[in-house]
Amino acid sequence: MMQKTFLVEIGTEELPPKSLRTLAESFAANFIQQLDNANLEHGEVLWYASPRRLALKVLNLNDTQPDSQIVKRGPAVSAAFDANGNATKAAEGWARGCGITVDQAERIQTDKGEWLSYTQNQKGQPVVNLLCDMVKTALSKLPIPKPMRWAARQVEFIRPCHTVTMLYGNELVPGTILEIKSDRIIRGHRFMGEQEFTIDNADQYPEILEQRGKVIADYDKRKSIIKQQAEEEAAKLNGKADLTDNLLEEVSSLVEWPVVLTAKFEERFLEVPAESLVYTMKGDQKYFPVYDKQGKLLPNFIFVANIESKDPQVVISGNEKVVRPRLADAEFFYQTDLKQRLEDRLPRLETVLFQQQLGTVKDKAIRIESLSGFIADKIGADVEQAKRAGKLTKCDLVTNTVFEFPETQGIMGRYLALKDGESIEVATAIEEQYKPRFAGDELPSTAISCAVSIAEKLDTLAGIFGIGQHPKGDKDPFALRRAAIGVLRIIVEEALSLDLVELANYAASLYGGKLTNKNVVDDIVNFMQGRFRAWYQEQGFAIDTIQAVLALNPTKPADFDARIKAVTHFRTLPEASSLAEANKRVSNILSKVEVTIPEQINAALLEAGPEGELAKKLVILTDKLSPYFSESRYQDALIELSSLKETVNAFFDSVMVMVDNEDIRLNRLALLKKLQNLFLKVADISLLQA
Repeated sequence: MMQKTFLVEIGTEELPPKSLRTLAESFAANFIQQLDNANLEHGEVLWYASPRRLALKVLNLNDTQPDSQIVKRGPAVSAAFDANGNATKAAEGWARGCGITVDQAERIQTDKGEWLSYTQNQKGQPVVNLLCDMVKTALSKLPIPKPMRWAARQVEFIRPCHTVTMLYGNELVPGTILEIKSDRIIRGHRFMGEQEFTIDNADQYPEILEQRGKVIADYDKRKSIIKQQAEEEAAKLNGKADLTDNLLEEVSSLVEWPVVLTAKFEERFLEVPAESLVYTMKGDQKYFPVYDKQGKLLPNFIFVANIESKDPQVVISGNEKVVRPRLADAEFFYQTDLKQRLEDRLPRLETVLFQQQLGTVKDKAIRIESLSGFIADKIGADVEQAKRAGKLTKCDLVTNTVFEFPETQGIMGRYLALKDGESIEVATAIEEQYKPRFAGDELPSTAISCAVSIAEKLDTLAGIFGIGQHPKGDKDPFALRRAAIGVLRIIVEEALSLDLVELANYAASLYGGKLTNKNVVDDIVNFMQGRFRAWYQEQGFAIDTIQAVLALNPTKPADFDARIKAVTHFRTLPEASSLAEANKRVSNILSKVEVTIPEQINAALLEAGPEGELAKKLVILTDKLSPYFSESRYQDALIELSSLKETVNAFFDSVMVMVDNEDIRLNRLALLKKLQNLFLKVADISLLQA
């Protein structure tokens, strides 16, 4: 059996840059699945992608599919023959489908009885006969949200297709893909190298494309070249390029032959907030901004051309001319915005709708003002500063800059607030109201900012839940899940003593009579506790640990976090497993009791030995642990409770709880209840699995 390299390249019009990597990786994964389904042995599968092609290269692919045996199971023997032993119609029909008679069928024994069976030997096919259909299937499974048609063709693909090349070694694989016949023709760069040439052998790819076609098909190679050269260009300016991975990926998907160049813009534009300039350069032009060592924006940018020019300065000048009007627009918008104070924009928010049933954005700003002050008071932050920041949170939404560059909302509010003479704390809180924006994002940096950020998110949660528009499935138009996680992260990571019920009640009350959902507070709290489950699972905490804490329904996130960590540490103790089992036993016993259990233990009814010893230790621990619980020192409390292991085990080994004497029985149940209650001050550890 011979092994050769298989190559398939699909030549297209320019593919969507933001999904190019996904398309290429999916193509490779789908094709590997096809190879595995066909039981074809092969080596590494390499994928290539450029703006005008998707390609795969399979190393050491066997030239022939191995022979195989297909077992076709028929009806059960009990259904295959009648009482006289004659074959039934079901058996005869199955046999005809297999090309045999019933007498030629085999029998197999399973745990569900005896069945008719037929083993068919299937000879492996030459690989060149299989490859075309495998490519078709792999392409059909690509994640293409909106496929398109072109010319008079009936097929659909993400972009019009012009060439298909399939080679097995030096052999052309016959077939038609997307109504285009497989050929040896490869198309190069639009403006450099050979625009069209033929390839003789699959092993020549991708080197032949780079040498003759001036196209670097290796996606990661292009990305690496861009990153390295951009860093070198920035170093020449004694600066550092803003090379975010998302932008690097997009630029790598836009060029086939990257040429990295540096350009400049007028220094007067640096008087404009840097964020506006950066959003223009990165978002509109796909340029890399450059910062000095102090993090200040330089009047330069790095860009990637898709062509080697004899006069690079012409290309540089062209890009400078393109970006100048965009920067001038940003400058004009900012200068215009400076002419009006931030607070004076508040009335204009009456023209901006937050939600039809919930009123305008001005209404929302007034609620955030009140809620920010309420939260600030709870966490010891400056109430008046928090209220001031809350009132101004949304005023920058009606600025020219934010209208043109929506990503600058909050940021522009900070700049304008400082220009108006607002305190740095107020200005910072206006910017940080949206933090954290995503998983792993930074939290607000001050207590005032935390209060305003929580208020901004909580107001949305209260309003949307208050009109019954709960998130359903993947539909979450108001990003309530993100808002809930943001609130929880701030409270937990900043260790803020805030109660979700209290917050939800106050937030809902600020809406007056606008809310129609009478269960809004419960819905908010339950929703946020549900986010807790997902959040802690993502962090690697055991699901039964989370359930043990959730069973107590704690509504203070920082307290919840302390309990989770305490139970997680408790599980590392050698006594944990035994005490968890003992708590399960206690829980089972108490759950079956239908009478009222006494609150106090009658010492006169206690027997000397394990029963008396357990009662004595519970009295000591109850007094000792009281300050632990009030100070949320749950880990220390569980460590102390772990000392009960031997005493609890001795009690269950020698003491019968459900005795006939009612007084003694109830006294022992009271003892177990007190034991259970001590652990329930932290979590229901009876839910912990071994």
